[in-house]
Amino acid sequence: MDRNSIIGFLLLVGLAVGYIFYSQNEAEKYNQIKTETAAKEQKAKAQSNAAATAVIQDTSSVVDTTLPAAFRGSEQIVKIANNVISLDITSKGAYPVSASLTEYKTYNDYAAKNNKAMQLFSGKDDNKLVFKIPVDGKELWSDELNFTPQPRTADSLPLVMVAQVGQGKSVILTYSLSDNNYMMDASLKIVGMNQELGKVSTIPVQWATKAMRTEKDLPSERRNAQIHYRFADGEHDYFTFSNKPQRTLEDPVQWMGMKTHFFNSTIIAKTKNFSNASYESIEPKEDTTFVVKNMSKLAIPVTASNDFSFDFNWYIGPNDYNTLKAYKIDMEEMIQFGFGLFAFVKYIVKWLILPLFTMLNGFIPSVGVVIILMTLIIRIFLSFLTYKSQLSAAKMRVLKPQIDTLREKHGHDQQAMGMEQMKLYRTAGVNPLGGCLPLLFQMPFLLSMYYFFPSAMNLRQSRFLWAEDLSTFDNILNLGFNIPFYGNHVSLFTLLMTVSSLLLAIYSKQMTAGQEMSGPNAQVLKWMPFVMPIMFLGWFNNFAAGLTFYYFLSNMLSLAQQFIIQKFFINEEKILSKIKENQSKPAATSKWQQRLEEIQKQQQGRTKNTGK
Repeated sequence: MDRNSIIGFLLLVGLAVGYIFYSQNEAEKYNQIKTETAAKEQKAKAQSNAAATAVIQDTSSVVDTTLPAAFRGSEQIVKIANNVISLDITSKGAYPVSASLTEYKTYNDYAAKNNKAMQLFSGKDDNKLVFKIPVDGKELWSDELNFTPQPRTADSLPLVMVAQVGQGKSVILTYSLSDNNYMMDASLKIVGMNQELGKVSTIPVQWATKAMRTEKDLPSERRNAQIHYRFADGEHDYFTFSNKPQRTLEDPVQWMGMKTHFFNSTIIAKTKNFSNASYESIEPKEDTTFVVKNMSKLAIPVTASNDFSFDFNWYIGPNDYNTLKAYKIDMEEMIQFGFGLFAFVKYIVKWLILPLFTMLNGFIPSVGVVIILMTLIIRIFLSFLTYKSQLSAAKMRVLKPQIDTLREKHGHDQQAMGMEQMKLYRTAGVNPLGGCLPLLFQMPFLLSMYYFFPSAMNLRQSRFLWAEDLSTFDNILNLGFNIPFYGNHVSLFTLLMTVSSLLLAIYSKQMTAGQEMSGPNAQVLKWMPFVMPIMFLGWFNNFAAGLTFYYFLSNMLSLAQQFIIQKFFINEEKILSKIKENQSKPAATSKWQQRLEEIQKQQQGRTKNTGK
């Protein structure tokens, strides 16, 4: 541990000790108030609560008319809901303690065909949104205050919760939901505290979330558990909890969101950005009921006022690309359609794959059928590249006798063989890379599907053939034990993908019989097309069934496409005739070819001199 780390550790220890001392001091003051009202508290327990609000739960209350309303009264759980989301909000702090998405189910409920709404988070101890409010020379967290829900006639109406702290001072939290919307409007208002607010520069915010498990593949959920944020300047970034369990952001932040595989919970500043932000996560090892716990800390900039307000939004819903994009604050960037070295493929997904999928799924309800149609369309779109690749392979087959003659003539002289081989290609009008480049141009489409299918919300809990859920692996057999680099189940789509890849490799080898490779890596490259599918068998065994189904179908269509092209569109006799015609003409040599031949001659000369 270096000096800076030691100093940082000591500072953290000092801060922790100071905070503990401060918390104990405040706790003693609070306990003194509780002791003085203990007798009256027992009487209050026996009294019935006649509140007309939508109360689900009523716990012990403190009744003392000498105390401000924020320090007495009963804790209530009040509901606010629309047709897609339902939130339970506690009056002790005025924050949501649970969120249920009515149009979604957990994997277990889906498999059991239960109609129970999916809980994204639940439990008031692990899910909090609290603000540190300066009150009469002290700083109180909002969960120490009791908020009174204002009367409403329906759960769909805006919820206003008021904490009266005395002397005309109050803290007000308001929540509002519109129909068909996962984005909740919210505001924090602090009334009558101009003097207190003048003594602080920010209001600290603590936002705790315990994300419940919702999917079949828990390891995949945890790999996809991330914290996303957008700085005030518009730059978006993220961290994966398993790689970066904690981080501090010094610059102003517009929004911060906690994302799991298919859902997220995000808090967005509307008019004033958060001054700074940080997070600290805990990923459980043994508990399989939830994905991750996270504590985010934010800071609201303050200006002294007797009517201070901070407006914000709170999104609690699915990672649906079109839904998130509609808010126009880059929330759709949470869905990773390509990153790192392959970040460029996200543009193929956004501009081509996703619109095509959305259009087809708009009038074809079966996602499996949509995948079949998408595969057909893409293969037809790439057919010209496939034809060019097969044509190049046919030219190389036709040239094989001449290449064999050169190989017999020059033996092990690789330099001379290379020069003569290039000369042969030039005179015949054949590009030796003609078969590779078309295949290279198809790679972005394979990669775009690799990122698209595991992240596509429409695949979630979509059945097709034997796959119960195309967004996760299909398992036709549970092994009951784990095989290293493979897993504890058998995915049939992955097996079919592997077999089709091997068939495609065998057929391609037959079609490229005239393109034998030489050099120290020749044997490795020769067997790579056969080894890779076996390696991918373990890699893709835990991947989305929609992806492995697409790869299997694409392989089979590619195999059929190559057979049809070879059978009906390529005539090797005409190709040979054209090559002979080209060889009878003077071959034009480009400057690049001339330079390459000069380099080869120089290398050949050095090799001969070394041998003397």
